[in-house]
Amino acid sequence: MYGEDGIPLDGQPFDLTRQRLEGTAFEPVYFGYDSFQLAPEEVAKIERIADYLNRNSRTVLIVEGHCDERGSNEYNLSLGEQRALSVRSYLVGLGIAAERVQSRSFGEERPAVQGTGEAAWRLNRRGEFALYE
Repeated sequence: MYGEDGIPLDGQPFDLTRQRLEGTAFEPVYFGYDSFQLAPEEVAKIERIADYLNRNSRTVLIVEGHCDERGSNEYNLSLGEQRALSVRSYLVGLGIAAERVQSRSFGEERPAVQGTGEAAWRLNRRGEFALYE
């Protein structure tokens, strides 16, 4: 039995039970300010991940949601989770088994780039991907 975030109800996240795959990386999916809606130009990135997962049936995925520095820690953790779940839902809609995709939020804690202003913020509003086998 699985929770809506794809983590088994027995609480075993992939990063604690499986080996992380190195050498395979996917482009981050970027989000608009204060949004967890997938932009049309970002969907192809998710479709490439679905294609990879379809060709590698033993591989599982954690979608990591990230935010820029604006907003409270609590708000950003929630928004990061909504971003990760948005990507996860899209993958499941493409036919990837829900139990193969987990989500996690890092809020603003792991910025891709340091700095303030839209140039930095837009790179920090993202979903990233960690593959495990």
